Amino acid sequence: MGIGQGFMLATPLQLATATSLIANRGDWVEPRLLKGIQGDRLPDDFLPSETHKPLTLKDPSDWEYIIDAMAEVMHGSKGTARASGRGAPYRMAGKTGTAQVFSLAEDEEYDAEEVKERLRDHAMFVGFAPVDNPKIAVAVIVENGGGGSSTAAPVARAMFDAWLLEFSALEGSPLISKADSEKEVR
Repeated sequence: MGIGQGFMLATPLQLATATSLIANRGDWVEPRLLKGIQGDRLPDDFLPSETHKPLTLKDPSDWEYIIDAMAEVMHGSKGTARASGRGAPYRMAGKTGTAQVFSLAEDEEYDAEEVKERLRDHAMFVGFAPVDNPKIAVAVIVENGGGGSSTAAPVARAMFDAWLLEFSALEGSPLISKADSEKEVR
């Protein structure tokens, strides 16, 4: 296999889980599915225990280095997704990407206008918000969408806004996060 010809497979859920691991500075939030609860019981009464131990780094300050770099993607003057971060009332962190659908010859140049839509690059974005007290982590993949900054990042921004600004403002909101349920226990 030559340079650039390797590939890795990851689901959007795996990407979002990895992003939440960064957001939580090594603490895992394992995705678990629960169809419904009857009565006044908490979700933790039904869900299996989490199985991952925290991820520790030799130098814990590396978490802040990574997170600061991801925040620059959204808010820095040269950030690839700065347009999606503009005007937000909270700080978010992210990483844009593009997944190539087909390989070009070494001397070929990619021209999205001339490539059939089904062969165009996939747009990718992973991120979380807010930076200081994360509540949501997302992975967005737009098939044949082109660039991650122009296509996938705006979708993530809409998801962040909906979760942080719209849903959280609803009275009696049924949304429960790990941080919320830990506060109730204290």
